[in-house]
Amino acid sequence: MLLQLYDTDLYLRSKLKKVLNMRKLVSFFAGLMMLVSFAEAQQISGVVKDQQGKGLEKTTISLLRAKDSSVVKLVVTGDNGKFSINAPQPGRYLLNASYVGYLSSYSLVFDVSGTGSIEVPELTITKATGNLREVTVTAQKPIIEVKADKTILNVEGTINSVGYDALELLRRAPAVMVDKDDNISLAGKNGVQIFIDGKPSPLSGADLANYLKSLQSAQIEAIEIITNPSAKYEAAGNAGIINIKLKKNKTFGTNGSANLGYVQGVYPKYNGGINLNHRNKNINLFGTYNYNNAQSLMLINSERKQFDTLFDQKNRIVSINSSHSYKAGIDYFIDKKSTLGAMVNGNIVDVDINTGGPMYFTYMPTGQLNRILQATNRNERSQKNINANLNYRYAVSSGKELNIDADYGKFKISSDQYQPNFYFQPNGITEISRAIYSMIAPTDIDLVSIKSDYEQNFKGGRLGIGGKVGIVNTDNDFQRYDVFTNRKVMDTLKSNRFGYKENINALYVNYNKQLKKGIMFQFGIRAENTNITGTSTGFRQAGNVLVPFDSTFKRKYTDLFPSAAITFNKNPMKQWTLSYSRRIDRPAYQDLNPFEFKLNEYTFMKGNTQLRPQYTNSVDITNIYKYRLTTKLTFSHVNDIFAQIPDTIDKTKGFLIKKNLATQNVAALSISYPFQYKWYSFFAALNSNYSHYKADFGGGDRIVDQKVFSVTYFMQNSIDFGKGWKGELTGLYISPSVWQGFFRTNAMGSVDVGLQKVLLKGKANVRMAVSDIFQTMKWSGTSDFAGVSSFFNGQGEMPQFKLNFSYRFGNSQVKASRQRKSAIEDEKKRAEGGGQQGGTGQQ
Repeated sequence: MLLQLYDTDLYLRSKLKKVLNMRKLVSFFAGLMMLVSFAEAQQISGVVKDQQGKGLEKTTISLLRAKDSSVVKLVVTGDNGKFSINAPQPGRYLLNASYVGYLSSYSLVFDVSGTGSIEVPELTITKATGNLREVTVTAQKPIIEVKADKTILNVEGTINSVGYDALELLRRAPAVMVDKDDNISLAGKNGVQIFIDGKPSPLSGADLANYLKSLQSAQIEAIEIITNPSAKYEAAGNAGIINIKLKKNKTFGTNGSANLGYVQGVYPKYNGGINLNHRNKNINLFGTYNYNNAQSLMLINSERKQFDTLFDQKNRIVSINSSHSYKAGIDYFIDKKSTLGAMVNGNIVDVDINTGGPMYFTYMPTGQLNRILQATNRNERSQKNINANLNYRYAVSSGKELNIDADYGKFKISSDQYQPNFYFQPNGITEISRAIYSMIAPTDIDLVSIKSDYEQNFKGGRLGIGGKVGIVNTDNDFQRYDVFTNRKVMDTLKSNRFGYKENINALYVNYNKQLKKGIMFQFGIRAENTNITGTSTGFRQAGNVLVPFDSTFKRKYTDLFPSAAITFNKNPMKQWTLSYSRRIDRPAYQDLNPFEFKLNEYTFMKGNTQLRPQYTNSVDITNIYKYRLTTKLTFSHVNDIFAQIPDTIDKTKGFLIKKNLATQNVAALSISYPFQYKWYSFFAALNSNYSHYKADFGGGDRIVDQKVFSVTYFMQNSIDFGKGWKGELTGLYISPSVWQGFFRTNAMGSVDVGLQKVLLKGKANVRMAVSDIFQTMKWSGTSDFAGVSSFFNGQGEMPQFKLNFSYRFGNSQVKASRQRKSAIEDEKKRAEGGGQQGGTGQQ
């Protein structure tokens, strides 16, 4: 929706010139027609003012379709900046206000139902500075947009996002929780499906966390949080979908941008990137490259009481992350109906993690320290990923649209760990024993998918059908070695190879329609057929002989996932939406491998072949009042919820295993409100949820019955100081909560402050920010299960100073203007003769 102010305004005004000059000749007939239309048609009205609050006469108002920004109607404001438009066919629209010498302003998206009047919130436009021919008009988006079907975190529009990676951005996103092990939950529920540019990521656990840490905020346009997706989306993700949209330039001409960033915490961090784009009426070529180098510190302390021993461990974790990411693609516009596209993207990540610190063993009956373990772990990880996509789009003015996507992805992940363990007497000097291990674990993941989506107008609404076939193959080879002075020997009993194949076939149908009585409905159903094969191979002890074992398991199941939504928009100032969906979360391949992995001398982890998928039924009730105050109430019931459960081995050793809890019930309430007055804007979001986890694993201390009420509060204050200076103050508070069904956490939060200066006539800007200025983003918690009582706490680097410089280059004003004029002509013709497009705003 970027318009070049000067050329576009002249164009629009020239088209209206004849009408304005003929006003006196046709005033009587125009007046009569207006009276008739006012009596029969729904009206869209509002007012345009400047920064001083004065109404602007003769401002051009464009009514645009929300779906594609096509122009539907044009009017100019009258006295005191007021305007009124006869509403078109029902659907979703927005307004653009433009005036020579001023920057354009856009309204929020609103629904036209066909009945009742619509009063759009006041539009404010500000004077442009510098040469008008060099002004690029952009719609300034709020940091968070709350809609009926999703919440959008606009990363590129906020100062304080500078220097964060994707995982840290999620940690600060509304209703999102990231625990001490980098597990992601949403609105009190685990099982979140992460999408990148609308495509699901096959990664999970530590692999997913490392990938998200390699994505810098400079690469990200927005993060979409979708709690109740429609049938068009894959059913995976009990809590919903988080879609990370990477930047892609769609401007005509040849242009680009570059950015450099520096972050100083305990250790320095650097990042930079370049974005290039060339677009004309036939092709769109685009490419990006980003580099990140970061050294980070994490402090983690834990105490575990088990049987008669207290294990007190203090860890200092230093990680060095170096990553390269790239993307290149082409869109070829065959004709006005067809587009063929191809894209390649990927990343190369190298992570060196060094963990060190002592573990103290205390005999609790006497309180006497009896030995000390010095364990330093070095883990050199690398991750290489490449994805290829071919896509085809066919769309005609009658509303028919076909999209076909074919994708291939390959991940090569390697891990090389060296773990020496030295036991000392309580004096910390006299060595008792030692055990040194080396673990090498390469993992290959291949995925292939093809999907097709078709939509057309049907019975006054919009019908969509589609399907997808996806195959994922995973091969993990875990090799464990005992290390001696001058050699290492493979421990075949503690080595394992695990192969996993997952095939999911899906079909869906979705329909939405706007009724005349101010009701819009959408319903759909998705069928998914899942086929899984897992093979865990290695050796086991049989007397004095090692014999091979093969614990192969297979699963096949087919599920139906209905979804529905109904919106009452007869009075757009008080809009209600009721939605429902059923979702699934399948176990990650690592959680199904029955092999027992040794994390350290006293902690083990193993998978569970009996782990079942977890299913969620969710109902949302959403109210949007005067396009500003948004309230959402969600009820969810989860069957067979996953939980990582600590258990015991040989009284003094513990292991972690994922099991299905019986149920989880969640009630969540979110309230958000944006406010703007001249140079000051404010946004506040309150997210709360009540969760009840319940399960019985054998009675006694093996019963889980956790009830928790938690609150997350986010606020942002923005101040426009003028002359290119802007300031930002953001705050985040997270109340006590529960992680993974077992760990009760304490409250934490942060306050960030930032400043931005626009330079070089709007082509460059410098952003400075300080995160967590009060050093309060520290996590801590407790758990008590099966005779194991634990306490833990930790923190990252705080505070951090961040600096970023970005620059846009390329001059495409003339080309953009000509292309835009041609596009507007086509869009106006379609608007005059086109039918209802329908839609509920869901993707």
